[in-house]
Amino acid sequence: MILFTGIAITVILLALILSKKVSALSALILVPIIGSLIAGFGLDTAEFAVQGIKNIAPVVAMFVFAILFFGILTDAGMFDPIINTILRLVGRNLVKITIGTAILSMIVHLDGSGAVTFLIAVPAMLPLFEKLKMDKRVLACVVALGAGTMNLVPWGGPTIRAATALQVEITELYTPVMIPQLFGILFVLVIAWYLGSKEAKRLQLGSMDVDKDDGYQKKVSEEEKRMRRPQLFWFNIVLTIAVIVLLIRGIVAPALPFMLGTIIALMVNYPNLKDQASRIDSHAKAALLMASILLAAGVFTGIMTESGMISEMARAMANVIPDGAGEQIPLIMAVTSMPLSFVFDPDSFYFGFLPVISEVAGQFNVEPISVGQAAILGQMTTGFPLSPLTATTFLLIGLAKVDLAEHQRFTFKYAFGATIVMTIVSILIGTIPI
Repeated sequence: MILFTGIAITVILLALILSKKVSALSALILVPIIGSLIAGFGLDTAEFAVQGIKNIAPVVAMFVFAILFFGILTDAGMFDPIINTILRLVGRNLVKITIGTAILSMIVHLDGSGAVTFLIAVPAMLPLFEKLKMDKRVLACVVALGAGTMNLVPWGGPTIRAATALQVEITELYTPVMIPQLFGILFVLVIAWYLGSKEAKRLQLGSMDVDKDDGYQKKVSEEEKRMRRPQLFWFNIVLTIAVIVLLIRGIVAPALPFMLGTIIALMVNYPNLKDQASRIDSHAKAALLMASILLAAGVFTGIMTESGMISEMARAMANVIPDGAGEQIPLIMAVTSMPLSFVFDPDSFYFGFLPVISEVAGQFNVEPISVGQAAILGQMTTGFPLSPLTATTFLLIGLAKVDLAEHQRFTFKYAFGATIVMTIVSILIGTIPI
């Protein structure tokens, strides 16, 4: 009974989320509760759910304060000098333009938001691409690759979801993939150089500057100017570095660096209490939306885990998987993770699919966390800017003025290549066992 209930809950959850007939928030709460009650767990269902929420609370706290922290620093203008410097340095050198575009998208994506990255990076670079008649598919591609590889950061959506689903510490999940991520970033820069060189050859301009100008600058509205604190640029940079170092080294719980960083950023940049309330309010919607999804996922994982449903499902799947294939689950997951972004949206994959697969891997003496590490190498990281299941993909192609099918055909091989590079490095350093 437990096995069939677990299968039914998982299938119904995936179907509802993918069909978009029910919100992920509703499905993650209602489906497991109803299933647990039908299975006869009664009031124990509440205890299961609360245990899941307790397990996920530290991750929710980290994510909420990460959004506030980077949002406040963006409001204060920390990224403006970096963006304007990149725009000035690239001039009209086609190779520099593509490499600068990649670097710009990576820097801006430090906040983990695809929408923010695309809204800043694409409009900043599009005038150059149009003036020099460069292929706008290159713009969409390079921005997508930069944002995709940076989406592995500990506060990025896929990493947060994977840690939530597997109920592991963020630093434990992320630290082993940090080196593969760096190689992925290097690969993106090489691809940006390659695409810039191809454009220079196509336009018969060479890679040298066509003529010298001062480049473009990021346009800032009057309201944004009022919030800017350019005199605090270096303070904000040092604060950001300190927070990230504390987080990655795992000296304290992951939520605490962002909590302290947020408070310090607020007090220093906006001493006025009214301004502080305004900045928090401007980012509260994004923070609350993701926090509610994560807490709902806590209900789902709590019920599925505490009731024994996931274990039963894993044992059933393990019985039909050959030993050799079972031991290679992390490798299989890494290679298929990026294409799976076209099949699963992030919630259905990380909360519905990943827990079962990782539990199956455990039946073959494979650490479940290695499956999560393999998954984030592509599933809604390098894959998210191409997936038709994410709204940000349509924002990217709309801003870049390219067709979805053209964008996918042009970018897929490079995005998949980034995942393969990170997978190979992960194998070499032992993150993914073979």
